[in-house]
Amino acid sequence: MDIYTKHINLPEKKWRIVYTRSKWEKKADELLKRSGIVSYCPVVKTVKKWADRKKTIEIPLFTSYIFVHVNHQEQERVLQTDGIVGYVRDFGQTAEISLKDMASVRDLVNNYEDIECINIKSYKKGDHVIVNDDILFDLGGEVIEVRGKKVLLLMKGFDCGLIAKVKVERNVVTLKD
Repeated sequence: MDIYTKHINLPEKKWRIVYTRSKWEKKADELLKRSGIVSYCPVVKTVKKWADRKKTIEIPLFTSYIFVHVNHQEQERVLQTDGIVGYVRDFGQTAEISLKDMASVRDLVNNYEDIECINIKSYKKGDHVIVNDDILFDLGGEVIEVRGKKVLLLMKGFDCGLIAKVKVERNVVTLKD
C-alpha cells in the first residue's frame, strides 16, 4: 500500500463536545489525555475569596463541557472514560465544532482576561453582528447584551454565551444588514 492510499483510508478527526459530570471537567480532560485522546478543557483564572484570604485559581470556562479531537473509532473510547456523560448532539448526530470556532475559543482564553461563561436559556436572540476586534475580527454572532466594556455573544453549538472584556476605545461590533 502506498503512502497516498494510507492517508485516504485514515479516518478523519473532528472536534466534538462532550458532557462531563459536574466538577469533572479538568479531571476528565486529564484522563482522556492519559489514554491518548486529544482533548481540550479551556480554563480561566479567577480570584476566589475566603474569609481569611484570596487565591487565584483556574476554573473551566464551560461548566460540564470539554472538547475532544477524535475520529469515529476513538469516539467510543471517550465514552468509556470516567467522568464523561456523553456527546453533545445536534439533530441526532454528534455535534462537530469547526476549526475556526476552536481557534476562537483558544484565542479568547489565551488573549483576554475576565472571560466567563453564562447560561443563555433565559435570554432572547438579538442582533446579528460582526466582531471588529483583533482576535475575533470578522467573527459573526448574535449580541445578547452590551454592558460597558463587556459584550455577550452567542456561539453556535453551545447552551451558553461568552463574555469577554474589550477595550472601550474600540468599536467592538458592527450591525450586520
